[in-house]
Amino acid sequence: MKYYLRLILPLLIVLSLVAAVFTPIVDHLVVRWFENDVEMRSRLIFNTIRDSLPVLAGEISHKGMESLFNRIAEDERVLAIGHCGRNDDLLKASRLWPMDITCERFRTEDESVRSGLLATRNLFFAAFPMRDRQDVESGSLIILHDMSFAAHRSLKARFYLMGFLIILGVSVAGITILLAHLTLRRWIKSVHRSLRGEPREKDDAEEDAELAPVISEIRQIWRAMDLSGATTDGIRVDWSPDTLRRVLEVELSEAQVMVVSNREPYIHNFDENGSIVVQHPASGLVTALEPVMRACRGTWIAHGSGSADQKMVDDGDRVQVPPEEPLYLLRRIWLSEEEQAGYYYGLANEGLWPLCHITFVRPVFREEDWRQYQRVNRRFADAVVAESTRDDPLILVQDYHLALVPRLVRERMPRATIITFWHIPWPNAEVFGVCPWRKEILLGLLGSSIMGFHTQLHCNNFIETVDRFVECHIDRERQTISIGQHTTRIRPYPISIAWPPASLENIHPVAQCRQIVLERFNLSPDILLGVGVERFDFTKGIPDRFRAIETLLERHPEWIGRFVFLQVAAPTRSRLPAYQEIQKEAESLVERINTRFGTGSWQPLLLIARHHEPDQVYELFRAADLCIVSSLHDGMNLVAKEFVAARDDRQGVLILSSFAGASRELMEALIVNPFDVTATAEAIDQALRMPADQQYDRMELMRRLIGENNIYYWAGCLLLDASRLRKRDRIKANMTRRA
Repeated sequence: MKYYLRLILPLLIVLSLVAAVFTPIVDHLVVRWFENDVEMRSRLIFNTIRDSLPVLAGEISHKGMESLFNRIAEDERVLAIGHCGRNDDLLKASRLWPMDITCERFRTEDESVRSGLLATRNLFFAAFPMRDRQDVESGSLIILHDMSFAAHRSLKARFYLMGFLIILGVSVAGITILLAHLTLRRWIKSVHRSLRGEPREKDDAEEDAELAPVISEIRQIWRAMDLSGATTDGIRVDWSPDTLRRVLEVELSEAQVMVVSNREPYIHNFDENGSIVVQHPASGLVTALEPVMRACRGTWIAHGSGSADQKMVDDGDRVQVPPEEPLYLLRRIWLSEEEQAGYYYGLANEGLWPLCHITFVRPVFREEDWRQYQRVNRRFADAVVAESTRDDPLILVQDYHLALVPRLVRERMPRATIITFWHIPWPNAEVFGVCPWRKEILLGLLGSSIMGFHTQLHCNNFIETVDRFVECHIDRERQTISIGQHTTRIRPYPISIAWPPASLENIHPVAQCRQIVLERFNLSPDILLGVGVERFDFTKGIPDRFRAIETLLERHPEWIGRFVFLQVAAPTRSRLPAYQEIQKEAESLVERINTRFGTGSWQPLLLIARHHEPDQVYELFRAADLCIVSSLHDGMNLVAKEFVAARDDRQGVLILSSFAGASRELMEALIVNPFDVTATAEAIDQALRMPADQQYDRMELMRRLIGENNIYYWAGCLLLDASRLRKRDRIKANMTRRA
């Protein structure tokens, strides 16, 4: 509307000025036109009666002249007619001759015809010289016309002129607005097509030439807003919690930021004495997003799993965290036993987890689990909508537990910016096609603005899966998927760890850590120590790792008595049969291998089946000569990065599975196929023989990479991409409104 007013108002102002200038001119022309008309009529009257005037003037009674004058004065425009003598006396006049008008006003110096306007009476006069029969001057014939009709007609002329100008103005304004609207709309469509890279229409050649500079400028602006490429990759910064806060302040100062995850950042539990204690999970996700939530004072929505969680919330199931300095809101979702069994243990961990981790464990899909999964996802989406204070929040949805949330939120909040990060691998289309609800899950995820994975391979697999099962438009060059008017961008965001790790702040030096660990497990000082730290999960390849060590001792018996492998494996999801079986298999292998190769004072394998705190894990890493991360299939596997981070002495060797996402970054590790136990055994032998200087060079490169691409860099990339996307959406929305 403002745009149209900017077109109309100047036009109306110009027309008003035109009316103000030309109305007096037109008025004057109209009056002159009527004066000329009256003068011509007067001449016509005079010429008609001029031959009879000398005869009538010669009569003594003048009755003939009076009768003639009265007949002429019957004309509606002729007021009166009179005969003025040579001495300026009125000799004869019609009945309506104004008594206050004397013949002196019409005196002439010669015999010419005079005419003019008596402004005081709004009368027009015409004076014609008269002669008698002897052709001697006998005075003047005066014809008076009432000019009031001219004033009335002049007023009507003004009215018509103003009406014409108004109609002209409205017509011109309407045509101008219509042409401007059609032109602008066509231009905007051309800009949209050009920016999207769509083929131009046949008649767009001229417009493309006109719009080329505009499109070029818009593309430059978009490239300038591509901060994740231009800033985070082109210019290396030290990413930290402070950096994240600055990003929020500069790029997302007005955004409401929300995190949605199954795991909560703070857990309240009852201890053995009945007191409430707070646990802060040692999670990469929590480490990454906590600084964001602290800086923006947003809302974190998660499942309340702690035994004392319900005691700590208000009537809205909210609690301010961190406990020592409340900065943001934690909104807890309560799940019943049935919901937990179906949503978490069922579809998420018996279905999607083995489906996405190609480890040849058959996924289990049950209809009841799917119903619980849908129900819980709806509850999370309801909580997001309820906690939103504006219609365009920035929502960070985490992992495979909440695949339906993006679409459920999008349907109710179309302007929201939703970034979903899938923390586990995405398999190829054939594998994912096993899922009975593949299309529903894909459509749920495609409600996201950005869909993030650890690696480009997982992005490619996701695009291929969508292409196989969903009707949509895919732009492989830009890596976007469009359904209707909504577009989802597919991007890789390799997750990492905090740098420097908090666990290193108060930890002992490397030599002391080694002494402590060796003494704790009764190992000789000259022993070579390998470690592995995982959960008891079938994706981690723990039994395959043990078989590789068995092969090492078979092929290289010189390591018998000199090498010990310490495996820390915390039990997890123990209620699920697959997890129970993997723990039994690992324990059985340890017993068999130790029986086969062990002696009274030396055992090749040590299995510690309990949870270790981060400080204890880092102590093990600093004590070890090598670390094995032999995942059969993994999204990233942060254990590999934690081992590198722990080794500030630049010593130790990382043996890393090629099926872990970390292998795309940590290429200085010894990369192995964990299914090939012989090759893995040879890699262990190579690690045990590697010189210290080579260890130093490899570890230095990996540490430098992790230091730059840390967890804050990961979160920063998400936030900067969200900021750029929101700016682009605002540009498109403004262009659409103007169209």
